[in-house]
Amino acid sequence: MQCVTSTAFGPAELLHRLRARTNGTAVSPVTHIERVPAREGRPAPWPTWTDPAVRDALVAQGIAAPWEHQAAAATLAREGTHVVLATGTASGKSLAYQLPALSTLATDPKATVLYLSPTKALAADQLRGLMRLGLDGVRPATYDGDTPREEREWIRQHSRFLLTNPDMLHHSLLPGHNRWGVFLRRLRYVVIDECHTYRGVFGSHVAHVLRRLRRAAARYGASPTFVLASATSGDPAGSASRLTGLPVTAVTDDASPRGAVTFALWEPPLLPTFEDSAEEAPPIRRSALRETADLLTDAVVAGTRTLAFVRSRRGAEVVAALTRQSLDEAVPGLGDRVAAYRGGYLREDRRAIERALLSGELLGLASTNALELGVDLAGLDAVLICGYPGTRASLWQQAGRAGRAGGEALAVLVARDDPLDTYLVHHPEAVFGRPVEATVLDPANPYVLGPQLCCAASEAPLTDADLALFGDAASGIVQRLVAEGLLRRRPSGWYWIHRGRPEVDLRGTGGAPVAVVESSTGRLLGTVDPGSSHAMLHPGAVYLHQGVSYVVDDLDLEDAIALVHQEEPDWTTHARDVTDLSVVNVRSYVDAGPVGLFLGEVDVTNQVVSYQRRRIGSGEVIDTRPLDLPVRELRTVAVWFTVSPQALAAAGVEPSEFPGALHAAEHAGIGLLPLIATCDRWDIGGLSTAGHADTEAPTVFVYDGHPGGAGFAERAYGTAAEWLRATREAIASCVCEAGCPSCVQSPKCGNGNNPLNKEDAVKVLDVVLGALPPSPPAPVMWE
Repeated sequence: MQCVTSTAFGPAELLHRLRARTNGTAVSPVTHIERVPAREGRPAPWPTWTDPAVRDALVAQGIAAPWEHQAAAATLAREGTHVVLATGTASGKSLAYQLPALSTLATDPKATVLYLSPTKALAADQLRGLMRLGLDGVRPATYDGDTPREEREWIRQHSRFLLTNPDMLHHSLLPGHNRWGVFLRRLRYVVIDECHTYRGVFGSHVAHVLRRLRRAAARYGASPTFVLASATSGDPAGSASRLTGLPVTAVTDDASPRGAVTFALWEPPLLPTFEDSAEEAPPIRRSALRETADLLTDAVVAGTRTLAFVRSRRGAEVVAALTRQSLDEAVPGLGDRVAAYRGGYLREDRRAIERALLSGELLGLASTNALELGVDLAGLDAVLICGYPGTRASLWQQAGRAGRAGGEALAVLVARDDPLDTYLVHHPEAVFGRPVEATVLDPANPYVLGPQLCCAASEAPLTDADLALFGDAASGIVQRLVAEGLLRRRPSGWYWIHRGRPEVDLRGTGGAPVAVVESSTGRLLGTVDPGSSHAMLHPGAVYLHQGVSYVVDDLDLEDAIALVHQEEPDWTTHARDVTDLSVVNVRSYVDAGPVGLFLGEVDVTNQVVSYQRRRIGSGEVIDTRPLDLPVRELRTVAVWFTVSPQALAAAGVEPSEFPGALHAAEHAGIGLLPLIATCDRWDIGGLSTAGHADTEAPTVFVYDGHPGGAGFAERAYGTAAEWLRATREAIASCVCEAGCPSCVQSPKCGNGNNPLNKEDAVKVLDVVLGALPPSPPAPVMWE
């Protein structure tokens, strides 16, 4: 293997080297540099209640004393106060729950601790840390989908520090609570790590899984203390309280030391245009994936240990492959020091990659957000972030992976050709001048609460006292479940009356994943969530797996299987769909004269109807082929605005241009909503029309892409002026003439981004912003 020795490049010099290769471009790719100064740590004495053996084990690992925030949170937990520690990456949040948990295990030989993490990688990392302490009698163990069957019984009987995830708690521990009765009876602490990741529909489901856990523990006589760890977030105490259903105290003053961080915003350059072109084409930016791969290549050549975060599994594979190819062209064999990391790998492969990165065998890694969370990656020098990850909380989590040893670090955000990314790299105050977002979840969502009550009833009959645990809406939902024949009322409570357990999908993927199988060999290549299967696995679709292309022969939705064959076509496929929307009810609205702003429930129907084959390289459309796939239905929450035709005409928008103007405003609005709501553009959908049957006016809808809603539309409604002002500015400031992916084109448009009118979209938003007050008044409730 080619050896590259570590260099002494600081972040400033490394950034200079990265910029050097772009000197030939007319405009610097770096739009802003933010320097975050170093910070001294503030240590605290060991709490007097710390068990001596625990303290000695921690000191032996190099922890001379806790920081002030660690000691404060640990002491609150020791006293029985539910606490959330919300501090920055690498601030040592683990110690805050290890101190009270391990000290209790040392003094009470029967006590148990339950640790929940959102990812297997994080639980495995925590297990490594606990094992290094070498404490007698703790017997920590991970319990997840990768745990062999033969080990599970030993873990259930003997482990006192169980590390698992909400999915296993939901599918295994709680349904089998009678087998876990001894563990639950002795449960003293429940640790919820990286709790800010429990948002939207997933977070709402987890909130009720935790209420079911509290109910099960109480059934065996336990009332554990909850200790939560979070990235810095808005209102951590409120978010943690909604998640657990308990009063939670927040500790937010970060007393840990921090090395200086140089944070650069990087916009890939425009590709050159050719003067002899038959017609003037819109400007196209260099791919963010290619740009990230080139930056990762330069960093590895410089001997800098670098982690590149990429938003998709396919993107991570592409960045790793491009980087390896470039490195091998420069120094044969050097590409072996770069790898990809994503979900879907076998457990042993993931662990091998983690070890290679920690040891320095790997110098570069392209990863999905699977490594965003608190996995200890000490020694990284730089982080590349390919595309805004959706929230400022995630952005800082990813940037914080570098500089873990307290040294200086470099973070680079590489903008995609997307309205939000373009806006952010030209408005650094939106990145660096604002607090991180609050976590959005809604435990009262009836599409979550109903199934979770069924799960609770299947574990033990629901009582009136139990209903209070699940919130004010639970009583009405139970009555509906009885009417639907799912629960039965008896003197001792409400019973689940079916033989099998309720089928509940925590992560909102729409059911069991669709298996992708190679026809000729029967080999399982991977899985795709049901919500994406129609667009990704329709017959004729090109499917990429570990750098190899396959073409889909057949999609069997009933058996959840797609059959594919290996092929390297010179074209890609892009699905096209149609969406219809009807208003079910209006919760509230703002009457602003020619403009109306509404929030309510809607029914959305969607069908993938065709796909385009496009030539690789040029993007030329070869043909459009029809598809016959079923219609999918969704009842959710939407925000929408209407504009009178007269107001649009007065602003200079011709009636023939209404569809293109509204469509462009819709796309840009969806792209910018993650700026103010804790969501990703793929979490939301939209529809625009020059005359909707229910509103009888030109209308733009933006809706949550999850049954029952996820809280994003409500956030958009409450901050409509801020959201739409940022949308208008993003469109108006874009350098393109007729619209591009940086402003009004959408990568998920089912109509092929047609029609779009960029100029008139600005006029539409000017009318809306001119009518809406800067901050909406108290909404009018619909009668």
